[in-house]
Amino acid sequence: MSQFFTALITSGSILAIVLASDLGSRRITAMRMMSSIPPAIIVIAVFARSFPMGGNDMSLQLTGIGVGVICGLIAGSLLRAHRDEADEIRTIGGIGYALIWIVLSSGQVVFSYGAEHWFSERMTRFHTDYEIGGQDVLVSSLALMSLAMVLSRTAVLLSRMRGLRAVQTGTAQVPAAGIKQSSGSDRP
Repeated sequence: MSQFFTALITSGSILAIVLASDLGSRRITAMRMMSSIPPAIIVIAVFARSFPMGGNDMSLQLTGIGVGVICGLIAGSLLRAHRDEADEIRTIGGIGYALIWIVLSSGQVVFSYGAEHWFSERMTRFHTDYEIGGQDVLVSSLALMSLAMVLSRTAVLLSRMRGLRAVQTGTAQVPAAGIKQSSGSDRP
């Protein structure tokens, strides 16, 4: 399977899973936090054929992980957390959150297509100049980036949930970013 189709299926699947579980007002539960991780791992395992380790392959893969963590944290920061009337912890994923995921997923697909069709000669030279093992390294790097984004987003959800629980029990010192505290006057 080509790099483009691998990126298309991987990015599209992860995008659909994340948006389905995060858009709108959603309760934060352990199931919700963990629900996107197994499908992401399965999609990556099925479509990323190998994880080459020669030359500078690992450096590129670690860069993909680093970029994924940063992008996942940025996207996660756009999930506002609050307690609803029923005292359940919820997040609200809006258009900004969706756009971050859509732009990043689309960017991976467009880059993969370009690497095969628009700038394949430059990619060949890049692989040679930087001692990168080839197309499989790019596929695995993009897959690891996607997985890191999902894991970072899950870490943000966990942080938001713990922050609101600490606020409820009175053990929080400073409210966590993105957490809306109620003043008590808006409670029934």
